[in-house]
Amino acid sequence: MTQWAWRARSCGGCARAEPTTDEFRRCCFERISPLYWRIPIFLWALTVISWSVSSFWGPVEMFLLYMTHWGLLMIVLESAFGIAMCVKKPSIELNDATFGLPWYVKTYWVLYNIAIPVAFLITVFYWGILKSSKQLHNYAPNPVLDIMLHGINSVVMMVELVFSGHPSRLLHIMQPLFFALAYLLFTVVYYYAGGQDPWGNAFIYPVIDWSKPEQTMVVVTLTALFLALMHLLVVAVASARDAICRRLRTTAGIYNDGFGDES
Repeated sequence: MTQWAWRARSCGGCARAEPTTDEFRRCCFERISPLYWRIPIFLWALTVISWSVSSFWGPVEMFLLYMTHWGLLMIVLESAFGIAMCVKKPSIELNDATFGLPWYVKTYWVLYNIAIPVAFLITVFYWGILKSSKQLHNYAPNPVLDIMLHGINSVVMMVELVFSGHPSRLLHIMQPLFFALAYLLFTVVYYYAGGQDPWGNAFIYPVIDWSKPEQTMVVVTLTALFLALMHLLVVAVASARDAICRRLRTTAGIYNDGFGDES
């Protein structure tokens, strides 16, 4: 059985089984359609990304230098796939023979596993590290946009996490870490290619300055550990959410134990 699967087992009258497409198309509390929050999140993300591009403090081609904007794009994609998944009728022919889920459901699940912890990381990294940096740059001249990019991003992803009805898995911790690694490699390549930020500095973020590799590796290591911690938080919140949902139901439901044994 793959890392995507749940083992079928009993737990206090609740069946623990492989996740189905239907679980990704419903709310944990069952009577609410995910469209009620995924459409607003999608529209919010599109609005903020359009606002960010039009208000960007440097050349537009430098827009994707920043992890904040990578994270925002992930929210756009995650919510878009979430909406498509809800409106599309399941088709047996589209199921993957290995994982038992259509490709668009698996894609959504990966985006979900990345977008939520990355949003939390961006919020904490920005307010906890960048804002306290001695080399402070005005990354969001508009204070409202600043809050949208580095605060509300976590709020909307928390809404997605709390109301979704599908599982979060501990083993999926590598997905946000691989995403972060991709961004890290991008910063390395950009530095050695002679790239600069909009202010002419040879770094994208002052705390990730590859001309000071020892200092940068400390920041990178701590950031990776914190991102892993954020994924653990996501799994813990999802497990608590599912426990609450089970108690609210009058019939046996799906047992989503993110910390359980997987293979």
